Amino acid sequence: MTTYNQASRLRGVRYDVRGRNMIEAQRMEAAGQRILKLNIGNLAPFGFETPGSVVRSMVAHLPESEGYSDSRGIYSARTAVANYYQSKGLDVDVDQVMLGNGVSELISIVLQALLDVDDEVLIPAPDYPLWTAQVTLCGGRAVHYLSDESNGWNPDPADIAARITPRTKAIVLINPNNPTGAVYSGQTVRGIVELAREHGLIVLSDEVYEKIIYHGEHVHAAGPAGDDVLCLTFSGLSKAYRACGFRAGWLAVTGPLAAAEDLLEGLHLLANMRMCANVPAQHAIQTCLGGYQSIDALVAPGGRLHDQIMLSQRLLDGIEGVSCVPADGALYLFPRLDPERFPIEDDEEWALGLLRRKKILISHGRGFNWPDPDHFRLVALPEEKVLREALARLAEYCEETRRD
Repeated sequence: MTTYNQASRLRGVRYDVRGRNMIEAQRMEAAGQRILKLNIGNLAPFGFETPGSVVRSMVAHLPESEGYSDSRGIYSARTAVANYYQSKGLDVDVDQVMLGNGVSELISIVLQALLDVDDEVLIPAPDYPLWTAQVTLCGGRAVHYLSDESNGWNPDPADIAARITPRTKAIVLINPNNPTGAVYSGQTVRGIVELAREHGLIVLSDEVYEKIIYHGEHVHAAGPAGDDVLCLTFSGLSKAYRACGFRAGWLAVTGPLAAAEDLLEGLHLLANMRMCANVPAQHAIQTCLGGYQSIDALVAPGGRLHDQIMLSQRLLDGIEGVSCVPADGALYLFPRLDPERFPIEDDEEWALGLLRRKKILISHGRGFNWPDPDHFRLVALPEEKVLREALARLAEYCEETRRD
């Protein structure tokens, strides 16, 4: 009998955040079991709603959203993005902005336009695994530089420098970081940009959590990159505006644009091939960036996002054998399981045990390209009562699996 196999280019491509354990969770739900999903930063199921003014703006523009837009995005939305970055002191014109179906699509387009077979991209470990998966899918090679847990998960520019080869094309920053919650210091960002300047590399700066900051200050990589380092900045509406399903993201290109003319032509070619981004959601961008920033109250002390992630960190630190670097931003924590107390060989199996025994779905650390089976990612989105219940169940499981 003929068999039908997946393409060979998918070998080595992984996205474990929605992998085997989530499939098992879906099977359990279909059998009538209630699963608390702490594996994905999807805000809507936890009661975080898109601001009403944003929804109304999108609905009001539906009659003019039936056709394709400019493949780069509607002019008013791109202008709003450009104006936003200009307000941050960055030199961004409307023609330097492209809209996409979320940051995920724009990452795919950029890497397709940029990479030849065996080109290397420097990516943090742990990372948001889409970056590694897309580099692999495009025929490139993801080279992971280690973030330093003892230094608030900031990357070490010296470690990055040691991994640069003649095949290196770009350095990825994920700041604020998913999955660790780190907000990189200005010194770290400037150090990484300086490496790009020294070696002629492109900076790919994933800043989708830029407004979700609990401590510290977010530094746009495009600032220190200036006019002589090509910097591609990614952001969007999914997290700060609780609009994950809208799929509205943007890309801003700064630096030596003339030198990047050929690459930009490739980006426009790929943008044309997908016709355009979701048009109704594009109309929400101007309202979001120009209106009341409701995210500010959520991330301030007393705000739900702030208080829930701080509570989660305290509860995790209270579990014997578990330690957790506090998150300065984003929606996640990346706790460590003491290898002496938790001699885990397969962290995905450990997380599967948590799912089956305690009905809690998390993501295992190696799913974020962390090299050792001693971490996991926790999403701190449930309201306090549910969060306390979930972490109590997690503590029970840790007690059951811990070596005393």
